[in-house]
Amino acid sequence: MLEVLRRLMQAVNDADSLEDALTLIVAQVRAAMHTDVCTIYLRDKRSQKLIFRATEGLNSDKVGQFGLGFDEGLVGWVATREEPLNLEDASAHPQFQLVDGLGEEAFNAFLGAPIVHQRDLLGVLVVQQGDHRRFSEDEEAFLITVSAQLAGLIAHAELAGAIDSRAAPHAAAGDSAARLSGVAACAGIGIGTAAWISPHADLQTVPSRQAADRVSELKAFRAALAAVRSDIEQVAQNLVSELGPEDHALFGVYLNILDDSVLGGEVAALIKAGEWAQGALSQVMLRHIRHFERMEHSYLRERAVDVRDLGTRVLGYLQDASRQEIDYPPRTILVAEELTASTLGEIPRDRLAGIVSMRGSANSHTAILARAMGIPAVVGVEDLPLKRLPDQQLVVDGYNGRIYVNPHADLLARFELLLAEDAVLLEELAPLANEAATTSDGEAVSLWVNTGVAADVQRGKEFGAEGVGLYRTEVSFLLRDRFPSEEEQRLLYREQLEAFHPAPVTMRTLDIGGDKALPYFPIEESNPFLGWRGIRVTLDHPEIFLTQVRAMLKANEGLNNLRILLPMVTSIDELRAARVLIQRCHEEVITEGFSSSSPDVGVMIEVPAAVYLSAPLAEEADFLSVGSNDLTQYLLAVDRGNARVAELYQALHPAVLAALAHIVKAAHGQNKAVSICGELAGDPRAAPLLVAMGFDHLSMNAGSLLMIKRVLSAFSRGELSELMSSLSALRSAQDVSQTLDTALAERGLDRFLRRGGAP
Repeated sequence: MLEVLRRLMQAVNDADSLEDALTLIVAQVRAAMHTDVCTIYLRDKRSQKLIFRATEGLNSDKVGQFGLGFDEGLVGWVATREEPLNLEDASAHPQFQLVDGLGEEAFNAFLGAPIVHQRDLLGVLVVQQGDHRRFSEDEEAFLITVSAQLAGLIAHAELAGAIDSRAAPHAAAGDSAARLSGVAACAGIGIGTAAWISPHADLQTVPSRQAADRVSELKAFRAALAAVRSDIEQVAQNLVSELGPEDHALFGVYLNILDDSVLGGEVAALIKAGEWAQGALSQVMLRHIRHFERMEHSYLRERAVDVRDLGTRVLGYLQDASRQEIDYPPRTILVAEELTASTLGEIPRDRLAGIVSMRGSANSHTAILARAMGIPAVVGVEDLPLKRLPDQQLVVDGYNGRIYVNPHADLLARFELLLAEDAVLLEELAPLANEAATTSDGEAVSLWVNTGVAADVQRGKEFGAEGVGLYRTEVSFLLRDRFPSEEEQRLLYREQLEAFHPAPVTMRTLDIGGDKALPYFPIEESNPFLGWRGIRVTLDHPEIFLTQVRAMLKANEGLNNLRILLPMVTSIDELRAARVLIQRCHEEVITEGFSSSSPDVGVMIEVPAAVYLSAPLAEEADFLSVGSNDLTQYLLAVDRGNARVAELYQALHPAVLAALAHIVKAAHGQNKAVSICGELAGDPRAAPLLVAMGFDHLSMNAGSLLMIKRVLSAFSRGELSELMSSLSALRSAQDVSQTLDTALAERGLDRFLRRGGAP
């Protein structure tokens, strides 16, 4: 059965359309299970009906012609209960309903399984038999396995079909089927045309496109073929003395594959039919690669590697020959498997409206740069159909981590309105840049900014930040191809310290690991978030830590506004070990003639162990700083970079709030200041609550500063205390959010609430 399942998955993956995929499924499941009938019903979101979409064994003329409600028939019963139904005599079940002309009368045994993808019911998979019998446990288990495995493929195929139609099929329902979910990397709304940046020489990601000039495309293909032939002949010549005749014959096989009578001829035929050279090459090569991969004999399966290598070589020459200045649309949504700083730099800033990336996390290069540039971005979009997106209209919802492809008119209008409201709101908030943050009764609130690149500093000062609560020093490491020298670091840190002097600048020591990997210092682990990261890395590599701290201390000369923050601390021993090294660095720089004072050293509270140790940590540290992003992730056991569980990442979860309150109490019990520097600090719902808890400083991305100033100015200190009390008895994140939403709405701040929900 596993082999049958593997073949079925491969066949469905290769299907050109949803209809082809469904036809393959019913045919192969029927054959594998030796049943008389196999049928698929898919849910139509507009009508909330289960549409008869594919069958083997029933009347195929009825495909697409009728649908069942969730309260109709055995199929509706399976869909409503979202669990399998196994019957010896279908007609005896009270929910049985006969559809005229379908041809079910001859079949008695019935087995149905729901098709569910990420809590969303997609449809029902059914097999039927003429005999009066109950399907065996093995058969039931197999159908359930098939439906579970197919769910993601069907969801992807449905999305691709919606994109190909250039409009969502269920527009009237106000819920576009062409919607993808990812991780929100930079807040905001981006609306524009998708421009796809493909990785160099990747057959899998080449889009289909009409050739502007077939003769030129054919000429370019033949030139690329000739170049690859020349390369192979040269390699063969270089190895002639090192390989035996049989091994050397492999190069002859390579050359034959490229011959016009084999794959080369198929590619040329597609180009002559109107496909551009890169697309034709990709389609032919991938078809043959899949053909070889499905072969029984291991030797023949391995030939797929040879074909892929040849195709990649030819594609590389084609791409090099066709590189030219791209004319980006006025409002470009940049789409890629993975974006780099150099790619972003190629597009004029005034044309870049949004960013979408298949890979990446909230701490990836893409996310860091997007936030620095203020570009709405969604990353980690696993189901992104890259080949189908170019030239499509996209909406990037950077508030909620969603992408809408070819949205229907009503949905597009709503997002256009939100975009316009954002612009108006920014203009309204602009005067607050020169005002201090206070409650409505005049109590001051300290708002700091998180920085990582130069643009963060500029925007933070522009919007009135009173200091830096978190300078992510790892950003300068991430954007290089080697460790920066001590002097390079000193210059960078000096810029940060001077820019905000005399206000404090909190510099976090190198925080790599987890979702932040240096290309020149790779950390390969099966569970990186629970592995070698943060302070663990730098204590294991004191040469890295000492160089960085020395650079910080030297940069602090004559300014004395430096604070050092230690990430991922889980024990007192780590704090003590780090302080010994910092003291050593201070003595060394003093010996070298620098006059830097000894800075305050703080601990980042971001793991449960640190929460429970917050009182003794506060006793030995100079201050505490809460990293709410990681703290929420670790408390709730939810990977915040995983779009599949994104809805479970709830920063307003009562457990998180209880931990935050405990940390504040512990810090103040030791007469130490405590700040919070995660995304929660810049959340308009959460900021009033954090002030009510007693956090001394809220540090956030620059783009949130003005908004948080406005929100806090609507509450008096007494009202904040009442709000805190009203939340103490709540037991769910949803209840907390609703209470905070109501508090903001009562003060006319409901414009800010969409940052926590779809429009």
